[in-house]
Amino acid sequence: MDVHEVLEWVDELVLTKTGSHLNSLQQAVLSGVWNSQKYREIADDYHCTEANVKRVAGSLWQLISEELDEKVNKSNFRATMERYYIYNSNVGDFAQSKFWGSNINLCRENWHSDETIQNRSRPSNATSTKPEKRHDLTEAPECDRVYNRTAELTTLKQWILHEKIRIVTIFGLPGIGKTTIARELVEQIKDNFDYILWRNCTDTLTLKSLKTNLTQFFSQDRETQLPSLIDYLRSHPCLIILDDFQELFTPGELAGTYLPDCENYSKFWQQIARTPHHSCFLLMSWEKPTEMAILEGENRHCRTLQLDGLAKSAVEILTNKGLTDEDKWLELIERYSGNPSWLTIIASTIQDLFNGSVNRFLSYPSLFLGDLEPRLQAQYQRLSESEKMVMLWLANQNAVDISDKPAELALSDSDFLKAVQSLRKRGLIEKITDNGSSLFAVQALVKAYVKER
Repeated sequence: MDVHEVLEWVDELVLTKTGSHLNSLQQAVLSGVWNSQKYREIADDYHCTEANVKRVAGSLWQLISEELDEKVNKSNFRATMERYYIYNSNVGDFAQSKFWGSNINLCRENWHSDETIQNRSRPSNATSTKPEKRHDLTEAPECDRVYNRTAELTTLKQWILHEKIRIVTIFGLPGIGKTTIARELVEQIKDNFDYILWRNCTDTLTLKSLKTNLTQFFSQDRETQLPSLIDYLRSHPCLIILDDFQELFTPGELAGTYLPDCENYSKFWQQIARTPHHSCFLLMSWEKPTEMAILEGENRHCRTLQLDGLAKSAVEILTNKGLTDEDKWLELIERYSGNPSWLTIIASTIQDLFNGSVNRFLSYPSLFLGDLEPRLQAQYQRLSESEKMVMLWLANQNAVDISDKPAELALSDSDFLKAVQSLRKRGLIEKITDNGSSLFAVQALVKAYVKER
């Protein structure tokens, strides 16, 4: 027996149980485990996280275990399949035997062979060349509570569905809700796309890897591959979501500086924005990619949404956490910039240490970081040395005018402005308009972290 016979059966099992065929990651997990690969190795080959591989594998083992009425896992998967293959080969066709489930109608001709593993053919009696919708959200998180993001969702839908924007970037501080709003957006607009693919970025997702991954995904319903990725984007409306895009940027450099193996992404985005097609890339990042500002300036099909804090609507978080002293809630929200993740964490601290009393918590003279410090550190460590110098200076000021470089900073005028611009791309400093002048300031929590360092 070989792995394709097993893939054939599992595909029919998954189709029967879920209404969908095996996706490419599920196939990679089954094939990898069959060939004694570790989850880490499968993740590296597929360019995703080990956690995603484990999650997908766990779901598959559960389905197979329920069907066979015995415990199946990574360790015994192949042995179990081979044992039952030997037994059932004595009672008839392996794939059609009772072991493989009387409720499963297996059609061998619909499963891809060795030669067509990357190109699943459509049935010979199909009357249309349009493929069935293929939505792979394997790497996407579950839908979570979205706190009052109606305006942002409306803007994003306007850009993607009506203005046909080809690249949309959502950027903002960690925990601000980029992934949450993107997941809700996908849920609301998914019926408008034939293909949807969600991928979480790692530093190994080179442009070549991404193109290969996308081509494999798009070509599964086709008898022959199209000449280029752009041809797939033209042939049907596709939505490609890339989360944690900042992982493709170099830590310790100015914002938007690609890793050496990822530098060709810059030209790729220019091609995507300037070439006519029917699809959209949705990026979520801590940093705004440099080329996006250039493309937006040229009025290309490119838009950027900076996601800010929740303001008053964040009271829902505090209500759900059962905090008291409602008259102090807005002060707490302001201190933590309305960041839903920060507020959720700090609310748990208030419950634990102050029995839910916001007033007692706020009575402390300094801004408490607590469990938020590692998250702020992860962001701070990505800064260049010039950015750290400017951040330290700004952390000891109120809102300031940057028209004149401070004399105490050992930076050239050019390096100073580059650092300020880079910090803006990271969302770490805010612009405040005062009597026609632009002033810049650091958010209170970030300021407290920098000053503590």
